[in-house]
Amino acid sequence: MSYAGKNLRYLRKSRNWTQEEFAIKLNVKRSLIGAYEEERAEPKLEVLELISELFNLSLDELLLQELDKEKSGDYLQQRRKLKMGSDAAIVQFVPIRAAAGYMAGYADPDFVDELNTFTLPMLAPGQYRAFEIVGDSMLPTPSGSVIVGEKVERMDELKNNNSYVVLSRNEGIVYKRIAKDKEAKNKLTLISDNPIYEPYTVSEEDVLEIWKAVYILQKASAVPRWDVNQLAGMVNNLQEEVITLKRRFA
Repeated sequence: MSYAGKNLRYLRKSRNWTQEEFAIKLNVKRSLIGAYEEERAEPKLEVLELISELFNLSLDELLLQELDKEKSGDYLQQRRKLKMGSDAAIVQFVPIRAAAGYMAGYADPDFVDELNTFTLPMLAPGQYRAFEIVGDSMLPTPSGSVIVGEKVERMDELKNNNSYVVLSRNEGIVYKRIAKDKEAKNKLTLISDNPIYEPYTVSEEDVLEIWKAVYILQKASAVPRWDVNQLAGMVNNLQEEVITLKRRFA
């Protein structure tokens, strides 16, 4: 019996590679990695030899031994245990290209473990995720920025005018400020920093996840340069928006 498919999956995850990344290293199509791991196809000899070189394994070890058993335990359990014991917070990253898949798999631990990760040692203990944003609705935060968010477990933890990444059934993944409407219970008002975008509401029942923004990562070249007059105009517009919202929620 060959354990090639099972071992490929184990080895890939041990390096925290996605199927696409592993496919590039092996010079094969991503779909073939899925077929190998699901044992719908057997890797060719040259692929097996390359894997053996990458992981310093013999072909006998790759084909005839269950490497996850040899390493004393299930990979995913070991990885989650490692995450829990790590001093540095591990952050799963959801790029734009993975947003649609995240909508379907956000609650699936196996899907989440497929996401690339990075660490930020300055973060306090907690559960974190990073989301790439596009568009100009949250200017001056530019399109392409990465929002690092901490998981919000309860709606009563939300703070008015703080910024959050909100995952909802109807709106998908958005980065907005939140205002809680006292008159409209079970509704959240989502507000853009760019005043040309109108606020809108979502039902709490439609909200799947909320992540409080704690850090914004962006390329230095993407940071816009604002002159004094431009900043003054933006501040005035924001002040008018805040006054309008206070009257509305008073």
